[in-house]
Amino acid sequence: MNKVITEITPLSSQDCFYLIDRYKNKFDYPLHRHAEYELNFVENCKDARRIVGDSVEMLGDYDLALIGGGLEHTWEAYRCTHSRIREITIQFSPDLIDDTFFGKNQMRTLKELFERAKSGVAFEMPAIMRLYGKLDYVTHAQPGFYQVIRILEILYELSVDEHYHELASASFSNKGAASDSRRVYKVEEFISQNYRQPIRLRELADMAGMTPTAFSRFFKLRTGRTVSDYIIDTRLGFAARKLVDSTMSIVEICYDCGFNNISNFNRSFKNKKGCTPKVFRENYRKNKVIV
Repeated sequence: MNKVITEITPLSSQDCFYLIDRYKNKFDYPLHRHAEYELNFVENCKDARRIVGDSVEMLGDYDLALIGGGLEHTWEAYRCTHSRIREITIQFSPDLIDDTFFGKNQMRTLKELFERAKSGVAFEMPAIMRLYGKLDYVTHAQPGFYQVIRILEILYELSVDEHYHELASASFSNKGAASDSRRVYKVEEFISQNYRQPIRLRELADMAGMTPTAFSRFFKLRTGRTVSDYIIDTRLGFAARKLVDSTMSIVEICYDCGFNNISNFNRSFKNKKGCTPKVFRENYRKNKVIV
């Protein structure tokens, strides 16, 4: 079957960052992944689409996203007709952000940003406009130490900005539970490991040592989602991964991911992903090439 391109980037083992600033008249690079993290800024991209894992979003005039290593992604033309698209791409190795330096207290927000990037992070217009000048400036900065400092400054500014949203679902990107609450973390891990089976609220509440009503309030306060929404999102993430990576039929995937009927599965998938499982699979494969 088709596979996602595994790109070998130009980044050498002796360099901190690889940066390229280019203009192009179309989006034509297929769905791909690479080991390096990537910060990608795009200008004049109205009505293009960004695909990151199982996230598909229509774009406005500007886009800025940080993609973790190994996560499938592409920008496709879709309805974009602009003939002068600007793209600034900054790539860096996961080795650069290990705990030797980024594990220090002063680097905490950066470490949290890189963890979020495992699912992909899209920054919204207030963040983009605030950093537009710095993104432009760094492309003209003298290569070497000062350019590295400028890039780190951009990443830090993004790490403390609140105008962002995560892209791929955690279960699609194989990102583990990351809650700072021990009880929520335990429940999230249980759901991730048992999503194929019926999961009862009482069972989760007992695990957290709370009543079902108290646990429901507590869980939503901590995660921003109801328990039932979280379970559905987890199942849909695993389902999307199976649609991409397996030859299982949609009906098989439906039941394998804990849904009790195909109509409910199709309806839930379309509500969350914006298309049916069949269309999602077709669109994803359309962006693949054989390697």
